Amino acid sequence: MGDVLAGIQATWEFDTDSVLIRFERGIRTPRLFQSLRERRVPHTALSSVTLTPGKRGTVVLRAVPRPGADPLLEAAAGQLNDGCDPYRLVLPAERETLAEYYADELRARLGPDAAEPADRFLVAAPEAPMRFKAYDGRASFDGDRISFRWFWTGASSEKWKAGDQTFPVTELSGVEWRSPEAFEGYLRLVPRGLEAAGPPAVEGARLDSGPGAGLCTGAPQSVQPVAARPTRADEDPAAVIFGLGYGPVHESLPFAAAVLESVRRKQSTPVAAAAALAGAGRRDPADIAERIRHLGELHQAGLVTDDEFSAKKAQLLAEL
Repeated sequence: MGDVLAGIQATWEFDTDSVLIRFERGIRTPRLFQSLRERRVPHTALSSVTLTPGKRGTVVLRAVPRPGADPLLEAAAGQLNDGCDPYRLVLPAERETLAEYYADELRARLGPDAAEPADRFLVAAPEAPMRFKAYDGRASFDGDRISFRWFWTGASSEKWKAGDQTFPVTELSGVEWRSPEAFEGYLRLVPRGLEAAGPPAVEGARLDSGPGAGLCTGAPQSVQPVAARPTRADEDPAAVIFGLGYGPVHESLPFAAAVLESVRRKQSTPVAAAAALAGAGRRDPADIAERIRHLGELHQAGLVTDDEFSAKKAQLLAEL
């Protein structure tokens, strides 16, 4: 298509295989949009496209992403309200005919798997390094490790006893984010091996949803189940809690999305390597050499152990 459709707070640029969403900067633009700046959404990441009447003489064009396609929405888990939905483009009502044209164009480009959940993230996550200030500590993420550094003014005695924490993404199964604009907000890392359970309790006296509550979130509509917890979030060294002015949405949600994407990617790499090494029969020597080279890269990156590297290299050489 190659066309541009300018709306309120965002502009959509239509390419042959994707939509580039550029968010405006301004005092009325949600800070989450300003933090994201722009996002490229492949057509394969979309499940449907809708056009509905909006408020006060507007129409709303919305591209509906497939479940599992966008790490930002996966981390948000239904907690973003319409005003902070990055897939909504609000336009004056007089542009409805033009909006309908682009809606039809997008619908015609939806992939054959549009009705199915995505098996991997198709929209890029915000990039590391990232950091933000929570109520009880400072969280930072360099792309491989998440670090929590506790504040003596906010951290619980349990966290002080545990000390500052560092978590390699290879040791995590996921991340949970409960909006700071809701009561008892937190960001919590989920170690591998824990089973799903309900959200933890947090001491209400420590938190305050604040006068800005509801700007980007409402009551959680479909907060995903979270891993079994031996402690509450305010006592858990794998969690930071939010409060008034601490862990704002535009900082903590992109952080959570970046961590989630990295966790999923690190989990899938060894699986992909194993799949590449599977199979029987003799192979082309050049192909075997390339696979051994790739295996060596995984080994150097720490994603394959010494024993796994030796065993799989021997298996490949046996196929010559």
